[in-house]
Amino acid sequence: MTATPAPNQTPARGLLRLISPSGAVPEPQRIERAEQHLQALGFRVQRDAQALSRVQRFAGTDAQRLQAIHRAARSKAQVVLATRGGYGLGRILHKLDYPLLAEAMTQRRQCWVGHSDFTALQLAVLAQTGAVTYSGPMAAYDFGSEKLDDITVDSFLDALDGSQEAVGFTCDDAPRGLDAAGVLWGGNLSLVASLVGTPYLPKQRGVLFLEDIAEQPYSVERMFTQLLHAGVLQRQKAVVLGAFTEYKLTAHDAGFDLAAAVAWLRAQLKTDGVPVITGLPFGHVRTKLTLPHGAKCRLVRDGGEAYLVFAHGHG
Repeated sequence: MTATPAPNQTPARGLLRLISPSGAVPEPQRIERAEQHLQALGFRVQRDAQALSRVQRFAGTDAQRLQAIHRAARSKAQVVLATRGGYGLGRILHKLDYPLLAEAMTQRRQCWVGHSDFTALQLAVLAQTGAVTYSGPMAAYDFGSEKLDDITVDSFLDALDGSQEAVGFTCDDAPRGLDAAGVLWGGNLSLVASLVGTPYLPKQRGVLFLEDIAEQPYSVERMFTQLLHAGVLQRQKAVVLGAFTEYKLTAHDAGFDLAAAVAWLRAQLKTDGVPVITGLPFGHVRTKLTLPHGAKCRLVRDGGEAYLVFAHGHG
């Protein structure tokens, strides 16, 4: 006979492993708080021995961070969660054991979650293996907050337990009749642009989602331009923009703001029939969705809402 949990009992969600593949963690107390929150959600939390290391701005040497990634892939964890982003994964992409990662993610269904600099690993894994990872919250910023964001938590749990069939968000600029299908991929715009011309940028024709932090609108547009000149944007079925935060306009911008950069991008892609829509709750913000990076999806509009609809099991 199967035991039925008491109504208020938190379900057991398996082993979650914390790793620091990029920047050093500046506030260790946030990781301790994140562990408490994750345990309250039903996870058994395992912190990698290297997670709080520091060598210059990095969470350990390149070799140490590489070993931490490979330890996580060999572990029995059901979920591997990045503590934070920063910078550093680009230095070790050529040294990753992609067959090991693919085995962990596809055969053992290990869920790897993060955003920001973690985008580099996600793009490389998708390009090299086709495996699905998850663009979502991280330990320090999200789960390390004193109060968790309910939408962020709910989306995270739904994605990991396989119950996520669709996510919706308010969108006023999606064309009526929008129905675009393809692989959902992308993440941090700076990381996507940095991998152009490398074997670590996926050659997908799907739904590309982008976000960034502390990049001036002209810099955002410059990266859009790079992706245009490389032919990346024209082959997409749609481009979905998330949050672009923590930038400051100057007098020299003279009215050139993020909206102007988005309008310019939309004009460039009009003849290719690639819609550019905004409003995706994702990026360096408190409320963020967890998205299956590399999974097949459909992007549709229904009234004032846009929906990303996923194949069963995020296949």
